[in-house]
Amino acid sequence: MLVLPRLYAILDTNCFPDAEALLSAAHEFTLAGCTLLQYRNKSGNARVMLEHARELKKRVGNSVTLIMNDRADLCLVADFNGVHVGQDDLSAESVRKIIGPNRVLGVSTHNPEQLGEADLTSADYLAIGPVFATTSKEKPDPVVGLEGVRRARTLTSKPLVAIGGITRANAASVIEAGADSVAVISDLIRDPRKSAEEFFRILR
Repeated sequence: MLVLPRLYAILDTNCFPDAEALLSAAHEFTLAGCTLLQYRNKSGNARVMLEHARELKKRVGNSVTLIMNDRADLCLVADFNGVHVGQDDLSAESVRKIIGPNRVLGVSTHNPEQLGEADLTSADYLAIGPVFATTSKEKPDPVVGLEGVRRARTLTSKPLVAIGGITRANAASVIEAGADSVAVISDLIRDPRKSAEEFFRILR
């Protein structure tokens, strides 16, 4: 079974002024000890996404598991390690057919019903959220809270990633509620290396 690191760092292009800032943050994350990074770009510009992805792969090397958000096709072309899909993207099994059996597949869920359905797929890990109020999505799903994480933990034996509004102030409580890993976007942006190192200290 896949073993997830405590910190699941997400590089969202909306949070950076340009590609160099995003790539620099990725490098800082790896210096802090991050072993998994997700590249997230909701612009829909495949050419730009592929350029970013290839440069990201070049910068961080093979020591980091790289996850592509949404795009199974770009995951293959950029030679990423896996793909993460949401409820409005291709189905988990459709993605699995594209990426094959050896790449990592993650699925976002927002309630017990979705999580139960995703648990029956070939997904390697499941995400639940938003745990807290978040500003990283224009139309976020209803907050599930820590109780939602606890409930999710009882519904799957697969690795569980909690996402949505997670900060250094509340991350420990999310792990205590049953998550294996916390996905973080906003609270890693300022001083990426120091922020990631603090997360690791909190999540030991």
